[in-house]
Amino acid sequence: MAHVISDECVACGTCVDECPVSAISEGDGKYEINADECVDCGSCAAVCPTGAISAE
Repeated sequence: MAHVISDECVACGTCVDECPVSAISEGDGKYEINADECVDCGSCAAVCPTGAISAE
């Protein structure tokens, strides 16, 4: 099960460098996680300053 980024995302990019498999990319107004690449490690959620990332 992949993590997801909610609309609370402020597009700061903090999560991008934390992803060990590069599954996070910039989307339309917020970042997005590619569910097929996400290994569900939670590294991104741990560093998100707005709490916008959660397990799906």
